[in-house]
Amino acid sequence: MSDPSRFLTSLAQALSTMSLYPEGHPAREGIVDVAYANLQVLQKADRRVSFSFLGDDVVFGDRPLRELRGWDWSNRLAGAGVQRVEFETEVTREEFESFLTQLMAKLTLFAVQQAGAAPRGGGPIKFGAVGIKELESAPELQTATIALSLHEEAETIQWLHEETQGGSGLPLAEAEAVVRSLAAAMHGDQAVVLPLLELRRYDEYTTTHSLNVCVLAMGLAEWVGLGARDVRAFGVAGLLHDIGKVKIPGEILNKAGRLTPEEREVMNRHPVEGARIIMESQENLDLAAVVAYEHHIMQNGGGYPRLDYPRECHQASKLVHVCDVYDALRTNRPYRAAWPAGKVLDYVEERAGTEFEPDIARRFVKMMSEWEPRQAALDAEPVVDMHALPLAPSTPAAAGPGSAPAAQG
Repeated sequence: MSDPSRFLTSLAQALSTMSLYPEGHPAREGIVDVAYANLQVLQKADRRVSFSFLGDDVVFGDRPLRELRGWDWSNRLAGAGVQRVEFETEVTREEFESFLTQLMAKLTLFAVQQAGAAPRGGGPIKFGAVGIKELESAPELQTATIALSLHEEAETIQWLHEETQGGSGLPLAEAEAVVRSLAAAMHGDQAVVLPLLELRRYDEYTTTHSLNVCVLAMGLAEWVGLGARDVRAFGVAGLLHDIGKVKIPGEILNKAGRLTPEEREVMNRHPVEGARIIMESQENLDLAAVVAYEHHIMQNGGGYPRLDYPRECHQASKLVHVCDVYDALRTNRPYRAAWPAGKVLDYVEERAGTEFEPDIARRFVKMMSEWEPRQAALDAEPVVDMHALPLAPSTPAAAGPGSAPAAQG
């Protein structure tokens, strides 16, 4: 058994024993000592230790612990709102036992009955939802005090793309963690907010775009009345819709000008490449693979890849398609300026029935029109102090030329 797995096993034993014996009992003190000693072994290698509990999966740092897949305590902790635990510096025995006591409270009815958010760890130990800086409530809908930047989520997706590009396989646990994190960010204080990242550098486009399409897809899926499980599944599909671009040469992917016909042919391979990557991940990601393949196919059969026989695309593909085009046109690119939100929504309406499925296009326009005050334009850099951010997209310096989109994939 690896050291991280040994620590988590002793952690679970300590929590079970603490629920049976009072403070000071030899059995309780003994198992806490064992768990603490196992933590010290980990911190000898690296003072900063972190675990993520994502349902059936456990991640140590950025590495899934395959030997603990399906571990019952992972589900119990995640279900209690403890998706992540971080030991930032060396921890004292007293601090560790206090942390265990807080975890016990989270796992009991006492924690459930408390009003408001459950406590997060303090001092050198922190725990809570994966990748989330807490959302503070706001007195009015027009503004919200947001203490998140999506910095960790952006870093995770960039790492995911690099791992996939390097042939290490698709890190599904981390992708699902990002989706859960974004879903939590969208529902701070029971209000739906669309936290969309602003592009700072052109080479960050794929990362930023993936996160934004994920948020928009979950928002639209929820808007049309889908349940929480389907909303998250659509979110994963939105997050991975462009994963095939890891197979596209960088000089084509980030080209400052328009693509040549030969370059366009290479770019147009990314849906097929994406579906192949997802299907080879040996995970149950059929929906995400279908969306990766279909998200550039138009309602009238145009787009790419070309279908040998006309057929209906999946509802998720149609939904992600409109979210994909919206974010692409709202983003500054080397070959054109970002379009204002109103112009993009007009384009979606005009293309309903030809490029977009009419009902989904109509619902998307209605959602974005009504939720415009709830769009939070965020930078990918970490936020140190909390600021009141206007929940409206920034206006680009100039509108894009022409009436047709100039997105490169």
